[in-house]
Amino acid sequence: QVQLVESGGGLVQAGGSLRLSCAASGRTFSRYATGWFRQAPGKEREFVAYINWSGGRTDYADSVKGRFTISRDNAKNTVYLQMNSLKPEDTAVYYCAADLGVVGTWYLPNEYDYWGQGTQVTVSS
Repeated sequence: QVQLVESGGGLVQAGGSLRLSCAASGRTFSRYATGWFRQAPGKEREFVAYINWSGGRTDYADSVKGRFTISRDNAKNTVYLQMNSLKPEDTAVYYCAADLGVVGTWYLPNEYDYWGQGTQVTVSS
């Protein structure tokens, strides 16, 4: 079992930055792949970024490539999402998700068994 808690959301002006954190409980979190997803009002949950268990492989949605960076510190059981050059269209609730067996289709929400409660990110224009 893994429990995930996101933090770091807030209100920021366009062009600004935020760093989200996903803190996990459980001694085996270092074995879990982790993804960040987001959901805006009236829209489906969408993939943002992925990192494998070691941090050696990452992937990003086209909409955030070059602006967002995912990383992890397994000693701290934490995954981060550094978000730079934020745009109003980045406004959403951001969720982290984790699973042991994610292979290939890490951009699909149903690949992940464990989810956090989400943190709101609002970017004003």
